[in-house]
Amino acid sequence: MSKKKIKTKNINVSTKIPAPGTSKLIKKLYKVESRSMHGQLPIAWSKAKNFNVYDIAGNKFIDFTSTIFVANTGHSNERIKRYISRSLNSNFIHSYAYINEIRAKYLEKLVKFCGKGFEKAFLMSAGTEATEAAFKLMRMYGQKKKKRRLGIICFEGNWHGRTMASQMMSGNKKQKEWIGYHDRDIHHIAFPYPWLIKNQNEEEFLEKSIRKLIKKIDFKKDVCGIMLETFQGWGAFFYPKKYIQLINKICKKNDILICFDEMQAGFGRTGKNFGFQHYDVIPDLICCGKGMGGGVALSGVIGKRKILDLPEAGSMSSTNSANPIACNAGLAVIEEIVEKRLSDNARIKGEFLHKNLLKIAHKFPKLINIYGKGLIAAIVFNKDYKNINRKLKKLVELCIKDGLLLVYTGRESVKIGPPLTITKSALNEGIEILRKNINILFKK
Repeated sequence: MSKKKIKTKNINVSTKIPAPGTSKLIKKLYKVESRSMHGQLPIAWSKAKNFNVYDIAGNKFIDFTSTIFVANTGHSNERIKRYISRSLNSNFIHSYAYINEIRAKYLEKLVKFCGKGFEKAFLMSAGTEATEAAFKLMRMYGQKKKKRRLGIICFEGNWHGRTMASQMMSGNKKQKEWIGYHDRDIHHIAFPYPWLIKNQNEEEFLEKSIRKLIKKIDFKKDVCGIMLETFQGWGAFFYPKKYIQLINKICKKNDILICFDEMQAGFGRTGKNFGFQHYDVIPDLICCGKGMGGGVALSGVIGKRKILDLPEAGSMSSTNSANPIACNAGLAVIEEIVEKRLSDNARIKGEFLHKNLLKIAHKFPKLINIYGKGLIAAIVFNKDYKNINRKLKKLVELCIKDGLLLVYTGRESVKIGPPLTITKSALNEGIEILRKNINILFKK
């Protein structure tokens, strides 16, 4: 990338990108770190504040990634730092599962924040741990109900994590080849992509999707849970509302638990506290992470008492989960969202974002579609366009050069998910950078 100086209210790029010293740091990491951690944007971070990221040369970027939708309350949030300091200054940074006041205070606040139908929670450190725990809870429920088999229904294309059960539930076949076998009681049905349900109603599509399953299994006897992403990650595809309500109806009829994976959607991102609230259903379980800790490792499963209390005392705990630092951070996140009305801010700013992205899409009717809600959006490109993946990598590079960080999904889409604290001027500036570079690459 060539040198290009840019200075605005929200951006300051004064060196060539990648900045001097970046390549040296990359080489150092390549030498000692697993390759699996590499492949990210060539920006060597030095700090991040609110909706800005700074590299090692002091260049300042608008962040449309929130470090993959973690920094909902803004990078280096002052309340989070202050609450973490409580633990550090009181010499209380770890407690395993031993009783302490901050854990009780946080869990009370968390359960209340989740709303009606949620009574208890189990805290962990990583999102994958949460989906794995939910998998375990659903099967324990099936055992209690004396189900003939412990089937879990998932969706093709969905993503639930990197450990064994979470990857078997995920819909990407290639990424679970390492497992060596497939649990025959984990089933996948088609995701209702907009182009698939275009000419049929939700009920017809769902019936068609489960018809093959019904031939093999009895829903009442052989299924104990359904796991689904609140929206499908790579394209920010939400389900049709009626479709989810039909799924919920099937679950209630057959004594099947419904669990929403809220990793990307939760904690205000979609314009509501949780993404499932867009569907007017109350799930039995939700799995949370990412924005839950505001940058501190924190995840959890929240749900009904009868499910969360299935494991015996001490049988499902995690060494570092619910530590005082994480609980203090989680408490700060909830207080920030509630007091500063960040869910409402995501809805209002999201309307502005989507309105302007649709203007870009309007210029490219055969190339671009826009999906998402609130401050999560995906620009989905026509996969049949020549060299589309190479083009999108170039798009991200051009935007970086102009001072904007985006998420390239590795598929035919780029995603946008800035901190919920972003200003309208920064949001607009980022959109204009996107508009400019899409026009350059696709000649409009």
